[in-house]
Amino acid sequence: MGTVKDYFGSLVFDDRVMKATLSDKVYASLKKTIDEGTELDISVANAVATAMKDWAVSKGATHYTHWFQPLTGITAEKHDSFIAPSPDGGVIMEFSGKELIKGEPDASSFPSGGLRATFEARGYTAWDPTSYAFIKGKTLCIPTAFCSYGGHALDKKTPLLRSMEALNKQALRILRLFGNDSVKRVTSSVGPEQEYFLITKEMYDQRPDLRFTGRTLFGAKPPKGQEMDDHYFGVIKPRVAAFMEELNDELWKLGILAKTEHNEVAPAQHELAPIYTTTNIATDHNQLTMEIMQKVAAKHGLVCLLHEKPFAGVNGSGKHNNWSIATDAGQNLLSPGATPYENAQFLLFLCAVIKAVDDYQDLLRISVATAGNDHRLGANEAPPAVVSIFLGDELNAVLEAIETDTPYKGVEKTQMKLGVDALPKFNRDTTDRNRTSPFAFTGNKFEFRMLGSSNSIACANIMLNSAVAESLKIYADRLEGAQDFETALHEMIQKTIKDHKHIIFNGNGYDESWIKEATEKRSLLNYRTTADCMPHLLDKKNVEMLTAHGVFTEAELGSRYEIMLENYCKTIVIEANTMVDMAKTQIAPAIEAYTSDVAKAAAAKKALDSALACSYETGVVRKLSALTDRIATKSEELEAALISLDDAEDIGAESVMIRDTVLCLMGELRVACDEAETLTAKTYWPMPTYADLLFGVK
Repeated sequence: MGTVKDYFGSLVFDDRVMKATLSDKVYASLKKTIDEGTELDISVANAVATAMKDWAVSKGATHYTHWFQPLTGITAEKHDSFIAPSPDGGVIMEFSGKELIKGEPDASSFPSGGLRATFEARGYTAWDPTSYAFIKGKTLCIPTAFCSYGGHALDKKTPLLRSMEALNKQALRILRLFGNDSVKRVTSSVGPEQEYFLITKEMYDQRPDLRFTGRTLFGAKPPKGQEMDDHYFGVIKPRVAAFMEELNDELWKLGILAKTEHNEVAPAQHELAPIYTTTNIATDHNQLTMEIMQKVAAKHGLVCLLHEKPFAGVNGSGKHNNWSIATDAGQNLLSPGATPYENAQFLLFLCAVIKAVDDYQDLLRISVATAGNDHRLGANEAPPAVVSIFLGDELNAVLEAIETDTPYKGVEKTQMKLGVDALPKFNRDTTDRNRTSPFAFTGNKFEFRMLGSSNSIACANIMLNSAVAESLKIYADRLEGAQDFETALHEMIQKTIKDHKHIIFNGNGYDESWIKEATEKRSLLNYRTTADCMPHLLDKKNVEMLTAHGVFTEAELGSRYEIMLENYCKTIVIEANTMVDMAKTQIAPAIEAYTSDVAKAAAAKKALDSALACSYETGVVRKLSALTDRIATKSEELEAALISLDDAEDIGAESVMIRDTVLCLMGELRVACDEAETLTAKTYWPMPTYADLLFGVK
């Protein structure tokens, strides 16, 4: 295969391939479209299509597909072959510019939230030239946007591109005020860290809960979990290392910048982190990464679990969204430089982010809301559901000096002294890391840590880009009309700090006292569940901001509200039905069988010696009999609660019933079953235990 440098991006129709296969004129026109958003000429599209087809066929491709991201949370594709009949009875390989730039998939079976009736089937996919085409298997995949016959966005790519354009427009206005007229474009960049679990396929197949829902609905705590902290950054097991090696190869062929791999905190948990790239491309790459993880795992007899909380009692999996903004000249607008106190441009962009996170903390919470992530947020491995910002000592001191109009004294550089002469000496960073913060500044970027591992990163970045664009717009509107720019700039930065400093928190986000302080003293929002936060998507301030920047239409927002709540409800209903089925057909019969055998053993002992008390057997039978009755009762109550959902007036009411009743009954049923597991002989238990699952990969 050669070195990584030789095959990196070998399955991507990237800039290197375009330069080699397109004429100078066509290449220049396409680059102008990609870099500046100019309209694509059909003659250019035809030339690109021919070159793309010839390149793909030379790589063994026989089909092409418009690869898009509908509102299902995964990607979609419909494959068409390149073949067309020739007069001599054979075939020729064809692919036109028209086929490249537009497809017509059936839109009726994808979630639309009421935007489309089932009989209104037509939808369109439109080529996104800013994201490179790639080959998967024998198919040329063309990244596309997906919209309805009426032009409504039915995907996650379209609003993401709109949000990036909104951010670019407002950021350029700010840069012009600072005298920067050479920058043509400002883009957001993302590096999403992806956490996941690996378990054996054999055990996965024996767990209906994992197969149907992606998480374990039952499972008693094993004797050992993550208490010893011995898995984090530990030696990678040979089977896992082989998986990681092949995963890297497959990702690198697709031009995905997989950089870091390691064991995470929980047993069987791992992480992959890529190098930053443009948000749109990073989103496409992350969707591909999740898909390829699962395919490669299967080849190694493993299953890759991407659920946010596949196992109770150990850390769940997140997807840390490292976000920054930069110019086309490569300047990171969130880099404070050596003297952040004197860097007014940086301070204004920093304040724009602080203001955006505070003003639209509800939208950021909504952007990560799923049934799976609700289990994770607020647990001991994830940020709380309350949104706050961590800035660190240096930036805190800078903002405090500006707010109070006092001299900035700076933060003293401290040299690390490790007590061994041979070890290198280096300066300690001026701020620590805060792993409990939902939104933490980490040097030249912000790390949004609330995303769940199965989430598309599009949702969070749509809201983040849009909210920051709104802050920048407010600043630009005021500064463009100011008579004294320097004075107006200082006053605006100072006012932002005073108005929004309550969102800044540098302490322990896991501390229960913080939640009380956040909600009671700082008036921050605390939406614990998807049912709590989702209705606020349609709050007037949110609708006005998102529609004003052209990121969503009002109808598109309404559809997303419906779709996301439907997803939440359907997910939990499937989980509840799975619990009832497992409890009735697997767990209860296993307990009954063991209880019966223990009772028979007690009877046999009594027959041998009537004086024997058989206290052990009697105790086990008594406890398991009571638990069996409780499991039966809770199963019936859960079934009744699911039936009652049919009486809900709308999806919002149904989500509240699920939150308040169904989830509570699921928890009660689980407690009874998990307790029974601890009393039942392992040979009788009908499925692999947590100990088997978490420590089964060698």
